[in-house]
Amino acid sequence: MLQQVAVVGAGAAGLCAARHILSRPGNFTPPVVFELTGNVGGTWCYEERVGSYSNGRPVLSSMYRDLRTNLPKEVMMFPDFPFDPQLSSFLSHQEVQRYLERYCDSFQIGPHIRFNTAVENITPVSMTTVSGERMVTWEVTSSDSLGHQKTETFDAVFVCSGHYSDPHIPHIPGIQNFKGKVLHSHSYRFAEPFSGQTVVVLGAKSSGLDISTELVKAGAKVILSHRHPPLTVPLPPGIQQSSSVAAVEDDGCIRLQDGSVSQADVLMFCTGYNFSYPFLDSAQLGMEIQDHVVSPLYRYMTPPAFPSMFFIGICKIICPFPNFNCQVQFALAVLDGSVILPPREQMEEEVRREQQKKLEQGVQQHHLLKMDQDQWEYCDALAGSAGFPPLLPVVRSLYEEVWRQRQIHPENYRELNYRLMSATQWELLN
Repeated sequence: MLQQVAVVGAGAAGLCAARHILSRPGNFTPPVVFELTGNVGGTWCYEERVGSYSNGRPVLSSMYRDLRTNLPKEVMMFPDFPFDPQLSSFLSHQEVQRYLERYCDSFQIGPHIRFNTAVENITPVSMTTVSGERMVTWEVTSSDSLGHQKTETFDAVFVCSGHYSDPHIPHIPGIQNFKGKVLHSHSYRFAEPFSGQTVVVLGAKSSGLDISTELVKAGAKVILSHRHPPLTVPLPPGIQQSSSVAAVEDDGCIRLQDGSVSQADVLMFCTGYNFSYPFLDSAQLGMEIQDHVVSPLYRYMTPPAFPSMFFIGICKIICPFPNFNCQVQFALAVLDGSVILPPREQMEEEVRREQQKKLEQGVQQHHLLKMDQDQWEYCDALAGSAGFPPLLPVVRSLYEEVWRQRQIHPENYRELNYRLMSATQWELLN
């Protein structure tokens, strides 16, 4: 019996899932890909509008106009689908979007995508077979742009809806007293409107640093507020570091953790995003979905109680497209029976042990899905279990080199260009 798979989202992870499902016609019927917008590309699809569309649906894209990738294309690509070699290593979001469109066309995924279609609800339905086995299928209810609802049954579900669209805004006492503009980087598009203003940017990770640099170049004064020790990377003039924001006073001034007080025109939260799956009932799946953690997920993918559902691309601080590519192939090996998962209790115990180990190493609860150095061993383990080619060692080597360059030259590391020479070697072109 061929299995039918539902894929939620036509961003990079969803396209990758569809591409590999289509390559296995002996095991799967063509997938149904549900996409809320009218385009492929997910977070890479730039939308100048913020807030919501005329139909009331929220704008999901968090892409800003001048964003360039912080990973080179040589590391970022799907292993079986290189970027155009003429392009420089660090790409604009338009170039990544075009790449995903080309990927979609090359693997003929388009006919299987239902655009402008919202997934309203995904429910597991348990049955017992004649032989006494528990069988789970999935009822997926969706509605199209005209509001027509439809419920269909699938054997498996890939959740590829991303996690860069529901802004995380930490609580700041007295924020209602702030006289200026409050926004999250989700609604930031370009720097010119902030020229001549003082902007407090909360958060000094990739987007906080990137946006701060854009703002000062456009003539804004930036106070970069974060709770970590002062950054040692060289920052452009015009960015002043400060401790984190403690509260907003009655008169609208911002009080910082060190007791100092600042005035500002804008408060910009670069504080990341929440995991949000409004179409799932987490309790029913035996899971907990919090702002920053989805748990338990065996191999960061599957709820132990329902091993025919897979969350693709949920980890943070990873090489995204190669990571999705490994996860998808592992998940399909589970579905076609070439990888046998342990019993539910064993999977839950393994997740618990792994989380406990991280917590004992000092990882904070809300960082449990951050992979960073663990990503290589993880991808190797998936490849080893499911029997597909592992990532080439050169991917790790160049990823780590770029990370080093970013610490030394945060403003201009993107001017460098690289080329892969072999499975283990890369070269710097300029």
